[in-house]
Amino acid sequence: MKKKAEWPRRLRSQEWYGGTSRDVIYHRGWLKNQGYPHDLFDGRPVIGILNTWSDMTPCNGHLRELAEKVKAGVWEAGGFPLEVPVFSASENTFRPTAMMYRNLAALAVEEAIRGQPMDGCVLLVGCDKTTPSLIMGAASCDLPSIVVTGGPMLNGYFRGERVGSGTHLWKFSEMVKAGEMTQAEFLEAEASMSRSSGTCNTMGTASTMASMAEALGMALSGNAAIPGVDSRRKVMAQLTGRRIVQMVKDDLKPSEIMTKQAFENAIRTNAAIGGSTNAVIHLLAIAGRVGIDLSLDDWDRCGRDVPTIVNLMPSGKYLMEEFFYAGGLPVVLKRLGEAGLLHKDALTVSGETVWDEVKDVVNWNEDVILPAEKALTASGGIVVLRGNLAPKGAVLKPSAASPHLLVHRGRAVVFEDIDDYKAKINDDNLDIDETCIMVMKNCGPKGYPGMAEVGNMGLPPKVLKKGILDMVRISDARMSGTAYGTVVLHTSPEAAVGGPLAVVKNGDMIELDVPNRRLHLDISDEEMARRLAEWQPNHDLPTSGYAFLHQQHVEGADTGADLDFLKGCRGNAVGKDSH
Repeated sequence: MKKKAEWPRRLRSQEWYGGTSRDVIYHRGWLKNQGYPHDLFDGRPVIGILNTWSDMTPCNGHLRELAEKVKAGVWEAGGFPLEVPVFSASENTFRPTAMMYRNLAALAVEEAIRGQPMDGCVLLVGCDKTTPSLIMGAASCDLPSIVVTGGPMLNGYFRGERVGSGTHLWKFSEMVKAGEMTQAEFLEAEASMSRSSGTCNTMGTASTMASMAEALGMALSGNAAIPGVDSRRKVMAQLTGRRIVQMVKDDLKPSEIMTKQAFENAIRTNAAIGGSTNAVIHLLAIAGRVGIDLSLDDWDRCGRDVPTIVNLMPSGKYLMEEFFYAGGLPVVLKRLGEAGLLHKDALTVSGETVWDEVKDVVNWNEDVILPAEKALTASGGIVVLRGNLAPKGAVLKPSAASPHLLVHRGRAVVFEDIDDYKAKINDDNLDIDETCIMVMKNCGPKGYPGMAEVGNMGLPPKVLKKGILDMVRISDARMSGTAYGTVVLHTSPEAAVGGPLAVVKNGDMIELDVPNRRLHLDISDEEMARRLAEWQPNHDLPTSGYAFLHQQHVEGADTGADLDFLKGCRGNAVGKDSH
């Protein structure tokens, strides 16, 4: 256990607010125009509540209300809460993709912390990119920080069927193309998909990253699954506000919580919950900010033998509401601990170990959180594939894939980019059948730019009308955590920088062998070398703004797609006074 820091002591915020100098009076006096009495500046912890609320981030649309509960907890514990709006990258609003702005959000959060008088931070998040971006920014500054998420939406229902956010969007869209659902019925179903505040109700990226924050030890136990509109979500926010004040007094920092063991716990947790492939890229980026050596090999090593025991869409049949009622993530962590798959002594923001937090929890529904012998996938995790088509790796989520396609050899049908795909996919003259492998290029971190969630390419109508629901698909893109299928993603190096994916041609044969972790383009080494030597980039380059900065500095998916100048920059949290 960590040795607690001496208390009382002079805190960072006193550089701004403590004393009688002209500069201190400047800082303190202006803040008093909000009606704060003088004794609030007596050296108590100043807590920044970093709020990603935005009307254009609907997943986080209720965070203003939760912020008030966080403030109440901070006040109760003797702290001084100050709410700070920060960059909010909405998954369902931002174009070309929210992923391009994850790093910008992280940079903005880092500087908001570094440049202002905070002693500790509450990271108020929800939508997919807000959780990793705030954790990344907080990790770079290494002030005491704690996550509280907005929670998932309530279940959706359409004509007696559970409707999962995103998952049924893809399903119903394919049914329309196959002639199994009318457009009018699709529009009717839309009203049932998002019926309360909160993030997606499947084990999509938002719920996955909430689970990752809890598994890393950065959120209070039980945080991940409480529905956004459940009163217990407000209680969690208030308890989080209380806890951050004590964390400041104890000087409990992210670097002491997010250790290599914590990341290994998170990787195994992702396998057990059937979590999003996006967790790979986000945890790699977060680890880079903390200075932890985490790689794709760690994902394969730690996740390979972990069964997927959470029976949620898109891998299973239930939704986050049932997961919460069954006991939520603490039950999963307990199962991992009992199976010898958890570093039990990993420290959490509570000041206790992860095992102390979960050892006495109960599973209230074994059809939602399954026994290992009834697992959805005996060997879950995220599969890391390598071969001449992906020298630096590619990923696949086996719990969302079709077992009969996990070993497959097929003819490549190539789309040069997302626009080429959209132009061709609905053409009945497209030379494709269900045995083919769909390949899409130029959708990686540099190529899209930003690495959009387009990897789960919809199948051509001519195949769907046969009743075929899945084909092997390969790209350098991401896919939504709500999506499903035998989809190979994050292929590295990406096509836009001349990776082997860039030189795949129509008619090439490709081999996918998931059990042996192999992804191979069936051409000779000499032919591969010749094609790569002749390759020329064919995508447009941005010339200004953040898109230009991103293009120049973003790294590959295999290392987290962070900006190269932001990795390993932890510490130096105190800003210089310019007055």
